[in-house]
Amino acid sequence: MDTTQKKLAELRKVMKSQKIDAVIIPSNDPHQSEYVSPHWQERAWISGFTGSAGLVIVTHDHAGLWTDSRYFIQAEMELANSGFTLHKMYNQFGSPHIEYLLETLPAGSSVAVNGFMFSKQSIDGLQNALSKKKIGLVYQKDLISMIWKDRPENSLSPIFIHSETFTGQSINEKLRVIRNKIKMAGGDALFLSTLDDIAWSFNIRGNDVEYNPVAIAYAVIDKTSAHLFIDARKVTRDVKGYFTKAKVKLHPYEELLQFLSSMGSDQTLLVDESTISQSVYDAIQCKVKYHPSIPKWEKAIKTNVEIQHLRNTMRKDGAALAHTFHWIEKSLKQKKSINECDVADKLAEYRSQQEHYFGESFAAIVGYQSNGAIVHYHAHRDTCKTILPKGILLVDSGGQYFDGTTDITRTFTLSKPKKKHKISYTSILKGMICVARTKFPKGTTGIQLDTLARQFLWSHGLNYLHGTGHGVGYFLNVHEPPQGIAPSFAERGKTVHEVGMLTSDEPGYYEDGAYGMRIENLIVAKASEYKGFLEFETLTLYPFEKKLIDKKLLSCDEKHWINAYHDECYQRISPYLKGEVKSWFKKKCKKI
Repeated sequence: MDTTQKKLAELRKVMKSQKIDAVIIPSNDPHQSEYVSPHWQERAWISGFTGSAGLVIVTHDHAGLWTDSRYFIQAEMELANSGFTLHKMYNQFGSPHIEYLLETLPAGSSVAVNGFMFSKQSIDGLQNALSKKKIGLVYQKDLISMIWKDRPENSLSPIFIHSETFTGQSINEKLRVIRNKIKMAGGDALFLSTLDDIAWSFNIRGNDVEYNPVAIAYAVIDKTSAHLFIDARKVTRDVKGYFTKAKVKLHPYEELLQFLSSMGSDQTLLVDESTISQSVYDAIQCKVKYHPSIPKWEKAIKTNVEIQHLRNTMRKDGAALAHTFHWIEKSLKQKKSINECDVADKLAEYRSQQEHYFGESFAAIVGYQSNGAIVHYHAHRDTCKTILPKGILLVDSGGQYFDGTTDITRTFTLSKPKKKHKISYTSILKGMICVARTKFPKGTTGIQLDTLARQFLWSHGLNYLHGTGHGVGYFLNVHEPPQGIAPSFAERGKTVHEVGMLTSDEPGYYEDGAYGMRIENLIVAKASEYKGFLEFETLTLYPFEKKLIDKKLLSCDEKHWINAYHDECYQRISPYLKGEVKSWFKKKCKKI
């Protein structure tokens, strides 16, 4: 019996003693984060699946993992011989895991969840669905903590101030905007649990979650003051002084529930039901009004100061990429042995040499040949592939800088490409360009833009199963709601794009067991020359793989756009390069 099967046996033993028929274990933490600290990685701990999205259900005779198409290949590999069965989610409609419970559990059964790990909205939906078959839901039991004995502690890394030089707004300016919105919404105070919302609102950053510069905290903002619930050991003297000037009161993290329960019954607290956990919600004694997170929408619209910083950040990020990709080509020509992990290390090394660098924005995806078909692939030293001077290499990476967050994907051919490679790559490129060049009326949503990116792949009978784009934070989470470009009516698909929203544009194509291709730039919405219409400005800077482009498939306008883009890449990145790398890069930026 392997480690995962032993954990399952221990969990089922506890379930039996607690009279529980099924337990649901999500990916998130009490703050409903996508990426979570090791302390809260319960789903990964019990199943062995390390992808960022997925949900586990364990009954007395079955253990299943539900995840989407980005992780099918990864999940199949990581769940092998684990005792877990992969349940593939092919679209974002419905709740197949709930359907599974309704189909397999008899009436009178009991399902347990940790109420801190599920939002109020999720619990309401789950209770409503299960009640149809008279299945009970217990959300006061944390079964995983009963068996996870060596659970890691949360980080004590100090928080720090994100300078107004980079944000363009002071903490007082942001709190003033939030308070005005609270008043307009008919509230007396606002509750915040989402870590990036809190980081943005207070102009602070942390290092509690890998790749995301956030700190584990809660916050309540009222008409005259603000309350931050955080481990005091993480707050330095300078930061305390900063908070004092802004009238921010500090409280121990664990005192949140007591504070909420003591709020006056005549007060109205605004909460986002999609992010406040059920167990936190239960502590509230005052009036509650559901309202979308105010900071979520404010931070999604980047200021002119932030956008100007991002333009500069893309230049130095592009320089780091140039050094890395030059190193790859040179190493292969010299017949040196390099692998996927070596490339990831080089990306981090060259980015770390850039001004204002903080860290990576996610684990670099360096997928050679068949590994490129794993959308969120992460290479490990003991299993990563050696890169040879042939085939297809996909590289998706990003950096966290004090002056912005980057996320870029490029695909390369390391030998003469096949015809099908050029068709799929050129179709992807055409789709990416179509989104980047489009003008669209105000009120346009992500689902409307998504088709623009897919149309050229569709014309060849090709497609990809993931969304086309996601919002991106500013020295914050690389995946930032609410906007995106996606083929569903989930938040990313139904959100209207507004001026200042920063979004990725990343169509792709994947052939299981063979190769993967994706091209990704970051684009920001701005007003167009036509009244009532918007357009995108492309911020990311790095040339495309000319050897994979089939020029016969391009229109004259598309060729002109690519050539102008390549010229801009050279003009803006080359000042950061010297000697051999600069000469090499100039060739990469030549006209097609």
